[in-house]
Amino acid sequence: MKFIVSSTYLLKQLQILGGVINNNNTLPILDNFLFELNQDELTVSASDLETTMSAKLTVESDSEGKIAVPARLLLETLKTFPEQPLTFVVEDNNTIELSSNHGKYALAYAGGDEFPKAVSLEEPSSTTIQGDVLATAISKTIFASGNDDLRPVMSGVFFQFTGDHLTFVATDAHKLVKYSRNDISASQTAEFIMPKKPLNLLKGILSGSDSEVLIEYNDSNARFTFEDTTLVCRLIDGKYPNYEAVIPKENPNKLVIDRGQFLSSVKRVSIFSNKTTHQVRLKIAGAELNISAEDVDYSNKAEERLTCSYQGDDMQIGFNSRFLTEMLSNLNANEVQLEMSLPNRAGILTPVDGLDEGEKVTMLVMPVMLNN
Repeated sequence: MKFIVSSTYLLKQLQILGGVINNNNTLPILDNFLFELNQDELTVSASDLETTMSAKLTVESDSEGKIAVPARLLLETLKTFPEQPLTFVVEDNNTIELSSNHGKYALAYAGGDEFPKAVSLEEPSSTTIQGDVLATAISKTIFASGNDDLRPVMSGVFFQFTGDHLTFVATDAHKLVKYSRNDISASQTAEFIMPKKPLNLLKGILSGSDSEVLIEYNDSNARFTFEDTTLVCRLIDGKYPNYEAVIPKENPNKLVIDRGQFLSSVKRVSIFSNKTTHQVRLKIAGAELNISAEDVDYSNKAEERLTCSYQGDDMQIGFNSRFLTEMLSNLNANEVQLEMSLPNRAGILTPVDGLDEGEKVTMLVMPVMLNN
């Protein structure tokens, strides 16, 4: 088995696939890339058993074969090469020899048959979505998903496909984000929960990409195919909570404010807040928003006044500043609207501008009890 490939082209592909590999694998074979050569097509795969990702590369070769190569060793070596052709030759003594313009390097390899095979999806449903749309949907929601092992369904992003729109939801019970597109639809209705790790991988690869992504899914697995890359992952098992039920419908108090000002104010004031609750207090009266925080234990306190446009009754409501900061940072609007009903009901944050055609973002944040 022998092939020739460009060093930077190989490195670029392997760095993407390397994101799948865990630092401490239970199976030693998972510390390797699987190389499957078929004439001038080299398929490289990486897996952590839950997620398997593979990419097809064009190489110069007329041989065939399948071996598992140590991932970290190969990546560290490739990072040091300037652009040049590299020749890989499998030798008899269970090593693969890598030749560059200036030297030779031998890596021990393992048999390719030990490598776990990616799951094949039986009769999957499918839909097609543009790469950058999927990347945006992931980055707008993933930050709101939870980390609680006792509630695994909340540790992923809920995909909901229907005939007239796609919806992506994430929540950790303190905050919730619902991102929907009504300019894209699926061929059949479907719902599934995607884990975080494969989503982060997809987000990284697809940002700014205009390639079409084919999403295929059944009850237990999903497969994403785009350009020369395929990612197969196991879905999170379980029923997603009824998120529509927690979004309050009647919110008579509406505050519209400059997002940048609001964000930097909350960031500044929260430095003075209690380090366990991170509580900031919003006091709204007329066209004035008063943001304050206090840490009684250390006699630290801060207060800022901002002008805003407000319709509704004067009110005071407390929020965890970390959630507010995360949400405001994740919107790219100039102005945002915060809708509220009562100090003990969730506030709803939506962008006033900056959205694409057909795009809708709703963010919900639970209040914290104010101790007056």
